[in-house]
Amino acid sequence: MALTPAGSTANQVDSLNGHFKELYADQIKDLIPDGVKLYNMIDFMESKKLGNAYNQPVTLGLEHGFTYGGSDGAAFDLLKAIASTHENASIKGHEMVLRSYLSVGAVSRSMTSQAAFVQESKLIVQNMLKSFARRLEVQLMYGKVGLGVIKSNTATSCVIYDHEWAAGIWAGAEKMEVEIVDAADVDSSVISGLPANSGTISSVDFSSKTINFSSNVFPSDDSDVDRVILYAGARSKEFAGIHKIMSNKTDPLFGIDASQYSLFRSNEVEVGSDATSNAVELSFEKLEEAVAVAMEKGLVDEDVLVICNPKSWKNLLTEQAGKRMYDSSHSTEKAVNGSKNIEFYGQNGKIEITSSIFCKEGYAYVLPVKEFSRIGSSDITFDQPGFEGKFLKLLEHANAYELRAYTDQALFCPCPGLSTLMKFIKS
Repeated sequence: MALTPAGSTANQVDSLNGHFKELYADQIKDLIPDGVKLYNMIDFMESKKLGNAYNQPVTLGLEHGFTYGGSDGAAFDLLKAIASTHENASIKGHEMVLRSYLSVGAVSRSMTSQAAFVQESKLIVQNMLKSFARRLEVQLMYGKVGLGVIKSNTATSCVIYDHEWAAGIWAGAEKMEVEIVDAADVDSSVISGLPANSGTISSVDFSSKTINFSSNVFPSDDSDVDRVILYAGARSKEFAGIHKIMSNKTDPLFGIDASQYSLFRSNEVEVGSDATSNAVELSFEKLEEAVAVAMEKGLVDEDVLVICNPKSWKNLLTEQAGKRMYDSSHSTEKAVNGSKNIEFYGQNGKIEITSSIFCKEGYAYVLPVKEFSRIGSSDITFDQPGFEGKFLKLLEHANAYELRAYTDQALFCPCPGLSTLMKFIKS
């Protein structure tokens, strides 16, 4: 059994937990990095504690029991009532845990003051939050879809298709463990296609979109083209991200069969005619088309957010700068010698365009953000449910304290028909 440092007492862990709570417990939101846009934009609904599941009644059709009497003024029979369609959407949170260690020696030497403890713990705490927020951001984007589709491979490496590449997913991916499966098995607990491969990433070449592994992952005599890369352990255990929600046409989602109800199916706009040789740059004309098809299903007088890859955003900014004429009434907040966001007004209202390093190059997403929420029993926290105030514990078989970050949440949208997935984009 590991021992506490010389001169320490059993109360040291309690003192350490007290330090941690005072410094970090209520400051997590302030420490989340700005680059994770969906996490910061979509509210976590703490008031909607789950219990077993969160349930939301959804209206999927209109009343149709009309009778036309004409102009005669005569008594006429009424046709039968045809009630609107309502279904109950149900969603459960999905748990995720991140473990990290603080060495006993480092902690012992920092216990003389709060400032010293800050210096020893700051790097680990901030990196844990950065790692957790980025992992959650990827799940908000591509949960139940996968990190990327493989174009080609060798025994120890693979190349991701351009349209499936998002640099943010792979930044800092060294030592990350992944699993490779057929597309049909991405959200299945059972492997129905080729056996799943697994491996540890050794390096990433961003220019060639190549993932290198520390050992053989693929059979040398077989090219597992068009297979999908997942985080190790995520298969069938992560919640649906916006891509899954906005591309679902035939499968049950939140307990509702999307194939039966057009209002529960998102819209799609093809910018080009295919994902590879005939992809086309994203344009304002196509964005207006994407908004228009969502308006057909009820998107009226509602602001939308467009999330695209930074390369597509650059193309839009160039187009916007070429078209716009500036006058004395122009605001200096946006679109002057470049900008962070682009805003313009369409038929629906305000359309705001933002880029994300976590958005794959071949896609863009038009969504009314206020219709999306993160629902669960716990946002990111170091305070473990059932062990409140016990942030760190001394490990039995290592000279270290363990610190865990935890969440239990899922992305929910009661009206996918108000969103549009844009695909076949050339970056």
